[in-house]
Amino acid sequence: MPKTTNTPAATVFTEATLRKAQELLAISYASVWTGPSGEESSGEAVARHLEATVTLLDKDGWSRVTTYFRDRDQDGASDATPVDDESLTIKQMVRALWRFIHEDIDLDPRRTLDTALRHVGEDGAHGDPDTARVASGVLDRLIQAHTGSASARAMPWSERQHRTHADIIALLCAGARFARTYGPAAVPARAA
Repeated sequence: MPKTTNTPAATVFTEATLRKAQELLAISYASVWTGPSGEESSGEAVARHLEATVTLLDKDGWSRVTTYFRDRDQDGASDATPVDDESLTIKQMVRALWRFIHEDIDLDPRRTLDTALRHVGEDGAHGDPDTARVASGVLDRLIQAHTGSASARAMPWSERQHRTHADIIALLCAGARFARTYGPAAVPARAA
C-alpha cells in the first residue's frame, strides 16, 4: 500500500530512498537517461539541470499550481479592463490592450516544478529539452521510491495542497544527488 505522509520531504529523501529509486530504475522498461532526442544524458548534466531549477525557483519563487497573474484587488488593484467601445479604431484598441497588459496585469513570476524544469531546458545555459525530460523521469523514480507506488509521479506530487517550497527544493536536491551517484558518466565526444 502506498504511504502518505506529511513529514517534510527534506527528511525523507535519504540515501535509502535514493537506493530504492535506483532499484526501480534498474527494472524500468526503458532507460530514464535517454531523452526525446534518442541520446543519453550524463548524470552530471541532469544534476546541473536540477540544480539550475533550484536556483530558478529560489529566485522567482515556486507555485503549487500555475497562476497567470496576481489578484491585486486587495491591495489597491485596478478594475480596469480594455475598453469595449465600438467607436474605437483598431489602433486605439491595440493601444488600450497594450496598456492593459503592461499596466494592469501583474504577472506572477513564480513557477510550478514542471514549468521550472522546462524553462531551464529552454534557457540552454544549464540544460536542454533532453535533460529536462530525463530530470523529470529521475524525480518520478524518487517519488515512486518515497511513496511505494509504481504509478506515482513527481509533478502531481508537487501539486498536493500541503506541499511546500522546501519540499520541492528537497526533491530537486535529492534528484541531483541521485543523478550524480547513479547516472551514466559523460559520453566522450566522437572523433570527426
